Amino acid sequence: MLKKFTLKNYKNFKDEISIDFENTAGYQFSTDCITDGIISKMLIYGRNATGKTNLGKALIDIYITMFGGRHYIDTGIFLNADSIDKAADFSYEFRFESNELVYRYARFSNQELRDEELIIDGKTIFSCDFENDKFDFKNLEYINAETASIDRYLQSMDVGDEEEIQEPKLPFLRWLISNVALGNDSILIKLANYVRRMLMVTAGNGMLKMPRRMNGSFYELLEDSNRLKDLEDFLNEMGIECKLILKKLPDGQRELYFWHEKLVPFYETASSGTLALVDLYRRLIPKSWDPSFIYLDEFDAFYHYEMAEKVIKFFKRRYPKCQIIMTSHNTNLMTNRLMRPDCLFILSRVGTLTALCNATERELREGHNLEKMYISGEFDRYE
Repeated sequence: MLKKFTLKNYKNFKDEISIDFENTAGYQFSTDCITDGIISKMLIYGRNATGKTNLGKALIDIYITMFGGRHYIDTGIFLNADSIDKAADFSYEFRFESNELVYRYARFSNQELRDEELIIDGKTIFSCDFENDKFDFKNLEYINAETASIDRYLQSMDVGDEEEIQEPKLPFLRWLISNVALGNDSILIKLANYVRRMLMVTAGNGMLKMPRRMNGSFYELLEDSNRLKDLEDFLNEMGIECKLILKKLPDGQRELYFWHEKLVPFYETASSGTLALVDLYRRLIPKSWDPSFIYLDEFDAFYHYEMAEKVIKFFKRRYPKCQIIMTSHNTNLMTNRLMRPDCLFILSRVGTLTALCNATERELREGHNLEKMYISGEFDRYE
């Protein structure tokens, strides 16, 4: 699991900001927010433009570094506009059973690394300074990777003439995982399996915005009667009482309907909240694997507060060990019935992240009305 994440000089985060998932306060309620001593369910509040979305993009950046592709690449401004530093710093600290792993790197841009370093159980396994062409691979045997062809990797750093446009430097960790036969119990395999299952989902009624053919691929999944029933049960559990039916039209297209005396086209008539729910289901639930980490950005933007509570309860039950960070403006969710003061955070305009239990001189207890305290200005100085 991810123990700690630290970021600096990325987008609106000029100064260092950290999320310490091990920093719990020992509360004896809402214990389903904690897994193996690590925060696994977190809710972040912040005014508009404080960087909630940017924080999610930064957390998912490790996916791009380790596996490439364009799925999560952000083509916008990368470095903080007020900083003179030329690179953004990322640090991820993981715990896998009895092993501790730290992966650090710095980026000049969303495509180009300045350096990277891997530390396992306090031992530096490798470090790469791409800017100055300095490399240290002396402890690869610690992870049974001493057979790695380092010369082959270094040769890949010199592709092209100096006068030509150089390709982005290939992260050594990505190369190592792809080119070395690692055992199934290797800590690098555990890291890769975790990172591959990291997701960021931005709220929205994506069913409306998606091309019809993409909805069609989702409808293909719903041809499985069990999957269609699962979607129907999900909507009913969220408070949307309905019965669904999938029909194949004469032109071969599939169409989803609400089942009444007369069939009502789902796509054209569902509310924005219902479409947002189905989009959330489509992007998470049908996967053949369980996610390890989900960043749900403004997940409840289209929901009534009671539905937002049901969504949180659903994800707690469906993914008890998955680390889930949700962002919201909905103060109704700021309650010890759902969360707890060490899992509720405020992201400030200046880029600090503070748990509610550390944002007041009071000793917060189960009986405190956190929403009332927030609205009355108890935590204002941390916004």
